Amino acid sequence: MRRSEALLEALRMVAPGTPLRDGIDRILQANKGALIVVGDGPEVLSVCSGGFLLDAEFTPQRLSELAKMDGALILAADVARVARGNVHLVPDPNIPTAETGTRHRTAERVARQIDVPVISVSEAMSVVTIYRDDQKYTLEPIPRVLAKANQALQTLERYKDRLDAVSGSLSALEVEDLVTVRDAVTVLQRAEMVRRISDEIEEYIIELGSEGRLVLLQLEELMGGVEDDRRLVAKDYFVASVDWELEEVMKRLAQLTTDELLDLKEVAAVLHLPQGTGLDWSLQPHGYRLLHKIPRLPEIVADRVVARFHNLQKIMRASMKDLDDVEGVGETRARAIKEGLSRLAETSILDRYV
Repeated sequence: MRRSEALLEALRMVAPGTPLRDGIDRILQANKGALIVVGDGPEVLSVCSGGFLLDAEFTPQRLSELAKMDGALILAADVARVARGNVHLVPDPNIPTAETGTRHRTAERVARQIDVPVISVSEAMSVVTIYRDDQKYTLEPIPRVLAKANQALQTLERYKDRLDAVSGSLSALEVEDLVTVRDAVTVLQRAEMVRRISDEIEEYIIELGSEGRLVLLQLEELMGGVEDDRRLVAKDYFVASVDWELEEVMKRLAQLTTDELLDLKEVAAVLHLPQGTGLDWSLQPHGYRLLHKIPRLPEIVADRVVARFHNLQKIMRASMKDLDDVEGVGETRARAIKEGLSRLAETSILDRYV
């Protein structure tokens, strides 16, 4: 199950390199347990009983010392202060929980009842579990998370290579006016697959904290331009209507299940093409994606060029004067568009046939 944004935010709080993670590590090293609530608002205080009002500055050392007491620790929402210590938490006992240990049952019920992160540090098993809303996550050893992240990076690299190949093929077909629904949808499918693998790696990076810097650099290098390509392919081929704009296309594409994403017909459906359009039907791109590849051509200017000529073939056949007449183009940009598209056409066809 995909982790919610709320749970990911909680993971950021306990990632390696953060003061809270340092404090938790100290608790584990001392073979102690703890129950930590991050948030000291009225809703948290409503389930607190007893304990001590501390309002002390947070330090990892202070957290580990206070954990020697039996009760829960209440931290400020920004983890800057320890609000209360040795607190007895009294959540609604009717809230369902699958946990068996007292500390974990309490943690899960508090997290379900109140929208705050609750961290349970198991003394017996030396395991850290984070609860947020209806989700829970048990922290894994950093070497194991790093191994998973590296494996995912290798998978991403293979999928990115395949995306580059089908994207290059699509460019050549666009230049030759030979694009079918299958060609366009295949690029969209591959780009969405790459995006999903990237999202998974980003979750690992959040969990790795300061240990994930190299993974982040590799991810950024691999993902350069992918999101733009994904959006521009959709922009080139989807059929707009009053209730079907580009934002809706991208939203529906992201909502496809894995099985649906593997079905090219399901992917084609998000483009809102006329009913009965088959995968082998011909399509004409508007030209957004190839115009985007021309250096220093603002997207708003590219949009005006497309609005004027409507499709890529007409843009490629347009004269310098016709391009110059488009608002925001001018002689310099008109020449850049003509020469840029000519170079792209030559390169794409050579890559396809040589």
